[in-house]
Amino acid sequence: MEVRLLDIDGKMPNIALMKIAAYHKQKGDHVEWLNPLMDIEANIEKVYASKLFNFSNDYDYYPPEAEVIRGGTGFDISSKLPRQIESTTKLDYSIYPQHHYSMQFFSRGCIRSCPFCVVREKEGYIHPVEPLELNPNGKHIEVLDNNFFANPEWKFAIEKLLEWNIPVNLHGVDVRIMNEEQAYYLNQLKHYKQVHIAWDNPKQNILEQLKVMTKYIKPYKIMCYVLIGYWSTPEEDLYRIEKLRELRLDPFVMPFNKMDEYQKKFARWVNHKAIFKTVAWKDYR
Repeated sequence: MEVRLLDIDGKMPNIALMKIAAYHKQKGDHVEWLNPLMDIEANIEKVYASKLFNFSNDYDYYPPEAEVIRGGTGFDISSKLPRQIESTTKLDYSIYPQHHYSMQFFSRGCIRSCPFCVVREKEGYIHPVEPLELNPNGKHIEVLDNNFFANPEWKFAIEKLLEWNIPVNLHGVDVRIMNEEQAYYLNQLKHYKQVHIAWDNPKQNILEQLKVMTKYIKPYKIMCYVLIGYWSTPEEDLYRIEKLRELRLDPFVMPFNKMDEYQKKFARWVNHKAIFKTVAWKDYR
Protein backbone atom coordinates (compact mmCIF):
# COMPACT_ATOMS: atom_id res chain seq x y z
CA MET A 1 0.00 0.00 0.00
CA GLU A 2 1.18 3.52 -0.80
CA VAL A 3 0.64 5.68 2.31
CA ARG A 4 1.31 9.41 2.59
CA LEU A 5 1.60 11.68 5.64
CA LEU A 6 0.74 15.37 5.94
CA ASP A 7 1.66 17.58 8.92
CA ILE A 8 -0.33 20.75 8.21
CA ASP A 9 0.79 23.10 10.99
CA GLY A 10 3.15 21.30 13.37
CA LYS A 11 6.62 22.58 14.19
CA MET A 12 7.77 19.67 16.35
CA PRO A 13 7.78 15.98 15.34
CA ASN A 14 4.21 14.68 15.29
CA ILE A 15 3.88 11.63 17.55
CA ALA A 16 0.65 10.44 15.90
CA LEU A 17 2.24 10.51 12.43
CA MET A 18 5.35 8.74 13.73
CA LYS A 19 3.16 5.98 15.21
CA ILE A 20 1.24 5.72 11.92
CA ALA A 21 4.47 5.47 9.92
CA ALA A 22 5.88 2.78 12.23
CA TYR A 23 2.63 0.78 12.05
CA HIS A 24 2.36 0.83 8.26
CA LYS A 25 6.05 0.12 7.66
CA GLN A 26 5.77 -2.88 9.99
CA LYS A 27 3.00 -4.15 7.69
CA GLY A 28 5.26 -3.70 4.65
CA ASP A 29 3.55 -0.57 3.32
CA HIS A 30 5.48 2.24 1.62
CA VAL A 31 5.24 5.47 3.65
CA GLU A 32 6.36 8.94 2.56
CA TRP A 33 5.41 12.58 3.11
CA LEU A 34 2.72 13.77 0.71
CA ASN A 35 4.25 15.60 -2.24
CA PRO A 36 1.91 16.29 -5.18
CA LEU A 37 4.80 16.98 -7.55
CA MET A 38 6.54 13.68 -6.80
CA ASP A 39 3.40 11.57 -6.36
CA ILE A 40 1.90 12.08 -9.83
CA GLU A 41 2.55 8.48 -10.90
CA ALA A 42 1.99 6.87 -7.48
CA ASN A 43 -1.23 5.01 -6.74
CA ILE A 44 -1.75 6.51 -3.28
CA GLU A 45 -4.36 4.68 -1.25
CA LYS A 46 -4.26 6.50 2.11
CA VAL A 47 -3.32 9.97 3.31
CA TYR A 48 -3.10 10.75 7.03
CA ALA A 49 -3.43 14.51 7.62
CA SER A 50 -2.76 16.05 11.03
CA LYS A 51 -3.76 19.57 12.13
CA LEU A 52 -3.15 21.04 15.58
CA PHE A 53 -4.96 24.38 15.39
CA ASN A 54 -8.52 25.08 14.25
CA PHE A 55 -7.44 28.39 12.67
CA SER A 56 -5.09 26.61 10.24
CA ASN A 57 -6.50 26.03 6.75
CA ASP A 58 -6.93 22.51 5.44
CA TYR A 59 -4.74 21.28 2.59
CA ASP A 60 -6.04 21.78 -0.98
CA TYR A 61 -4.20 19.16 -3.03
CA TYR A 62 -5.12 15.70 -1.76
CA PRO A 63 -4.81 12.86 -4.31
CA PRO A 64 -8.33 12.44 -5.76
CA GLU A 65 -8.45 8.63 -5.41
CA ALA A 66 -6.94 8.39 -1.92
CA GLU A 67 -8.75 7.78 1.36
CA VAL A 68 -8.01 10.90 3.44
CA ILE A 69 -7.94 10.36 7.21
CA ARG A 70 -7.94 13.67 9.06
CA GLY A 71 -6.96 13.84 12.73
CA GLY A 72 -5.71 16.14 15.44
CA THR A 73 -7.30 18.83 17.59
CA GLY A 74 -7.43 21.26 14.66
CA PHE A 75 -9.83 18.96 12.78
CA ASP A 76 -11.73 17.30 15.62
CA ILE A 77 -10.89 17.40 19.32
CA SER A 78 -12.42 13.94 19.79
CA SER A 79 -10.41 12.29 17.00
CA LYS A 80 -8.30 9.31 18.05
CA LEU A 81 -5.97 6.87 16.35
CA PRO A 82 -7.16 3.28 15.89
CA ARG A 83 -6.38 1.24 19.02
CA GLN A 84 -3.72 -0.90 17.30
CA ILE A 85 -1.79 2.26 16.35
CA GLU A 86 -2.41 4.32 19.51
CA SER A 87 -1.24 1.50 21.80
CA THR A 88 2.19 1.17 20.22
CA THR A 89 5.24 2.75 21.86
CA LYS A 90 7.28 2.53 18.66
CA LEU A 91 7.89 5.78 16.80
CA ASP A 92 9.37 6.17 13.31
CA TYR A 93 11.92 8.93 13.84
CA SER A 94 13.30 8.45 10.33
CA ILE A 95 10.54 10.70 8.95
CA TYR A 96 12.04 13.61 10.92
CA PRO A 97 15.80 13.25 10.27
CA GLN A 98 16.33 16.96 10.93
CA HIS A 99 15.21 16.68 14.58
CA HIS A 100 17.84 15.13 16.85
CA TYR A 101 15.81 14.61 20.00
CA SER A 102 13.27 12.22 21.51
CA MET A 103 9.58 12.85 22.20
CA GLN A 104 8.26 11.45 25.46
CA PHE A 105 5.13 11.16 27.57
CA PHE A 106 4.89 9.61 31.04
CA SER A 107 1.28 10.76 31.52
CA ARG A 108 -1.62 12.14 29.52
CA GLY A 109 -4.42 14.42 30.64
CA CYS A 110 -4.33 16.96 33.46
CA ILE A 111 -5.72 17.64 36.94
CA ARG A 112 -6.79 21.14 35.85
CA SER A 113 -9.67 22.36 33.70
CA CYS A 114 -8.35 25.76 32.60
CA PRO A 115 -10.97 27.43 30.37
CA PHE A 116 -8.40 28.41 27.74
CA CYS A 117 -6.95 24.88 27.44
CA VAL A 118 -8.37 21.80 25.64
CA VAL A 119 -6.19 19.15 27.31
CA ARG A 120 -8.76 18.01 29.88
CA GLU A 121 -11.49 17.73 27.25
CA LYS A 122 -9.23 15.87 24.84
CA GLU A 123 -7.25 13.58 27.15
CA GLY A 124 -9.28 13.42 30.37
CA TYR A 125 -7.99 13.39 33.94
CA ILE A 126 -4.28 12.74 34.38
CA HIS A 127 -3.19 9.11 34.08
CA PRO A 128 0.17 7.36 33.62
CA VAL A 129 1.10 5.93 30.21
CA GLU A 130 3.83 3.58 29.04
CA PRO A 131 6.93 5.53 27.94
CA LEU A 132 7.71 5.74 24.23
CA GLU A 133 10.81 4.38 22.55
CA LEU A 134 13.67 6.90 22.34
CA ASN A 135 15.16 8.34 19.19
CA PRO A 136 18.38 6.37 18.51
CA ASN A 137 19.94 9.64 17.33
CA GLY A 138 18.43 11.79 20.08
CA LYS A 139 20.64 14.26 21.93
CA HIS A 140 17.97 15.28 24.45
CA ILE A 141 14.38 14.42 25.44
CA GLU A 142 11.32 16.65 25.08
CA VAL A 143 9.04 15.54 27.95
CA LEU A 144 5.56 16.65 26.88
CA ASP A 145 3.50 15.78 29.97
CA ASN A 146 0.89 18.46 30.63
CA ASN A 147 1.47 18.30 34.40
CA PHE A 148 4.56 16.22 35.14
CA PHE A 149 4.40 16.15 38.97
CA ALA A 150 0.63 15.59 39.08
CA ASN A 151 1.27 12.15 37.59
CA PRO A 152 0.80 9.65 40.46
CA GLU A 153 3.86 7.82 39.07
CA TRP A 154 6.13 10.86 38.77
CA LYS A 155 8.90 9.13 40.71
CA PHE A 156 9.00 6.35 38.12
CA ALA A 157 9.33 9.02 35.43
CA ILE A 158 12.21 10.67 37.30
CA GLU A 159 13.94 7.30 37.71
CA LYS A 160 13.66 6.58 33.97
CA LEU A 161 15.05 10.00 33.06
CA LEU A 162 17.95 9.55 35.49
CA GLU A 163 18.56 6.05 34.09
CA TRP A 164 18.67 7.37 30.51
CA ASN A 165 21.06 10.12 31.66
CA ILE A 166 20.14 12.41 28.75
CA PRO A 167 19.35 16.16 29.03
CA VAL A 168 15.62 16.81 29.27
CA ASN A 169 13.26 19.66 28.50
CA LEU A 170 10.18 19.42 30.74
CA HIS A 171 7.12 21.14 29.24
CA GLY A 172 4.61 20.81 32.08
CA VAL A 173 5.94 21.70 35.54
CA ASP A 174 3.08 23.02 37.69
CA VAL A 175 4.67 25.14 40.40
CA ARG A 176 1.32 25.36 42.23
CA ILE A 177 1.69 21.76 43.43
CA MET A 178 5.47 21.84 43.82
CA ASN A 179 6.82 20.54 47.15
CA GLU A 180 10.39 20.30 48.41
CA GLU A 181 10.78 16.63 47.46
CA GLN A 182 9.74 17.31 43.88
CA ALA A 183 11.95 20.40 43.66
CA TYR A 184 14.89 18.30 44.91
CA TYR A 185 14.35 15.58 42.26
CA LEU A 186 13.79 18.16 39.55
CA ASN A 187 17.22 19.55 40.32
CA GLN A 188 18.80 16.07 39.92
CA LEU A 189 17.94 15.98 36.22
CA LYS A 190 20.16 17.23 33.42
CA HIS A 191 18.20 20.08 31.88
CA TYR A 192 18.50 20.87 28.19
CA LYS A 193 16.87 24.28 28.65
CA GLN A 194 15.45 26.35 31.45
CA VAL A 195 12.72 24.68 33.52
CA HIS A 196 9.39 26.03 32.20
CA ILE A 197 6.66 26.96 34.68
CA ALA A 198 3.62 29.25 34.39
CA TRP A 199 1.80 31.95 36.35
CA ASP A 200 -1.32 32.23 34.21
CA ASN A 201 -3.95 33.20 36.77
CA PRO A 202 -3.35 36.53 38.55
CA LYS A 203 -5.84 35.51 41.28
CA GLN A 204 -3.50 32.72 42.39
CA ASN A 205 -0.50 33.80 44.45
CA ILE A 206 2.33 31.32 43.82
CA LEU A 207 5.15 33.30 45.44
CA GLU A 208 5.66 30.79 48.27
CA GLN A 209 5.90 27.88 45.83
CA LEU A 210 8.37 29.87 43.74
CA LYS A 211 10.52 30.41 46.84
CA VAL A 212 10.47 26.67 47.55
CA MET A 213 11.49 25.93 43.99
CA THR A 214 14.39 28.41 44.03
CA LYS A 215 15.79 26.79 47.18
CA TYR A 216 16.88 23.91 44.94
CA ILE A 217 17.05 25.35 41.43
CA LYS A 218 18.98 28.48 40.60
CA PRO A 219 16.59 31.26 39.44
CA TYR A 220 18.33 31.79 36.09
CA LYS A 221 17.45 28.18 35.21
CA ILE A 222 13.70 28.89 35.49
CA MET A 223 11.50 30.55 32.86
CA CYS A 224 7.94 31.49 33.80
CA TYR A 225 5.20 31.87 31.19
CA VAL A 226 2.74 34.67 31.99
CA LEU A 227 -0.62 34.66 30.20
CA ILE A 228 -2.04 38.16 29.68
CA GLY A 229 -5.27 39.46 28.17
CA TYR A 230 -7.49 36.54 29.17
CA TRP A 231 -8.59 37.23 32.75
CA SER A 232 -6.12 39.84 33.92
CA THR A 233 -5.85 43.63 33.98
CA PRO A 234 -2.71 45.49 32.89
CA GLU A 235 -2.02 46.19 36.58
CA GLU A 236 -2.15 42.45 37.37
CA ASP A 237 0.11 41.72 34.42
CA LEU A 238 2.73 44.18 35.63
CA TYR A 239 2.48 42.91 39.23
CA ARG A 240 3.32 39.34 38.19
CA ILE A 241 6.18 40.44 35.97
CA GLU A 242 7.77 42.61 38.65
CA LYS A 243 7.45 39.87 41.30
CA LEU A 244 9.22 37.45 38.97
CA ARG A 245 11.90 40.07 38.39
CA GLU A 246 12.39 40.43 42.17
CA LEU A 247 12.94 36.66 42.42
CA ARG A 248 15.39 36.87 39.49
CA LEU A 249 13.28 34.48 37.42
CA ASP A 250 12.96 34.84 33.64
CA PRO A 251 9.39 35.88 32.64
CA PHE A 252 7.99 35.22 29.18
CA VAL A 253 4.67 36.84 28.24
CA MET A 254 2.05 34.92 26.25
CA PRO A 255 -0.61 37.31 24.84
CA PHE A 256 -4.05 35.72 24.56
CA ASN A 257 -4.98 38.05 21.70
CA LYS A 258 -1.95 38.75 19.53
CA MET A 259 -3.86 41.39 17.60
CA ASP A 260 -4.47 43.55 20.68
CA GLU A 261 -2.10 46.54 20.68
CA TYR A 262 -1.47 46.57 24.46
CA GLN A 263 -0.82 42.84 24.62
CA LYS A 264 1.59 42.99 21.67
CA LYS A 265 3.47 45.91 23.21
CA PHE A 266 3.67 44.41 26.72
CA ALA A 267 4.90 41.07 25.34
CA ARG A 268 7.50 42.85 23.22
CA TRP A 269 8.77 44.76 26.28
CA VAL A 270 9.10 41.70 28.52
CA ASN A 271 10.34 39.20 25.95
CA HIS A 272 13.04 41.46 24.53
CA LYS A 273 15.49 40.91 27.39
CA ALA A 274 17.88 43.74 26.60
CA ILE A 275 14.97 46.21 26.77
CA PHE A 276 13.30 44.54 29.77
CA LYS A 277 16.48 44.79 31.84
CA THR A 278 17.11 48.46 31.06
CA VAL A 279 13.75 50.17 30.48
CA ALA A 280 10.80 50.42 32.92
CA TRP A 281 7.30 49.72 31.55
CA LYS A 282 6.18 53.29 32.22
CA ASP A 283 9.04 54.53 30.04
CA TYR A 284 8.62 52.02 27.22
CA ARG A 285 7.38 53.42 23.92
